[in-house]
Amino acid sequence: MFMPETVRKTYGRFAMQFPPSELLTLAERYGYGQDDDALNAGKNIANDDHSVANLKIIVEWKSARIAGLIEKNSATDVAKSLRFATNKGTSERSAMDTLCRLKGVGIPVASAILTMVYPEKYTIIDFRALEALGIKRGDSEETLYYYVEYLETCRRIANDCKVDLRTLDRALWQWSKEHGGADNCADG
Repeated sequence: MFMPETVRKTYGRFAMQFPPSELLTLAERYGYGQDDDALNAGKNIANDDHSVANLKIIVEWKSARIAGLIEKNSATDVAKSLRFATNKGTSERSAMDTLCRLKGVGIPVASAILTMVYPEKYTIIDFRALEALGIKRGDSEETLYYYVEYLETCRRIANDCKVDLRTLDRALWQWSKEHGGADNCADG
């Protein structure tokens, strides 16, 4: 399907706030540090190292202010939750629900954990990404069903734009950082 490069595309309730032609440029300007550490911790989890240490690296990357709450979970609870959530047969909704039962983990953090473990399958939901898709802060729903709808939409956008989910996520975050109305704090 041909889409003029200056037209923003709408996906149900979500609408890209920039033309697809800007996606790669935005992703290249992405300036949020420690991706490598979080991705390495995600790879460790994918390779069955379900430790609190790996989880904490990802949570600190996503939202340093809540990282201390992770230590309030037992190592056994963390391992069980990570093992179930990252099992290839677990549905997106069930994976998110399981992670959200851990202290300090809400939907945005759970999405970050799953994204770092399986960046080809998941993407992060937060105020920045939502803002870049036309959703104002406070207008989103913090439900598992909303996340699954958002995830399916991001998969369609990534497919339409011929990029992977991580590239899309970086572009959405960067657009919000540069153009959004939200405060410019580092996490969300």
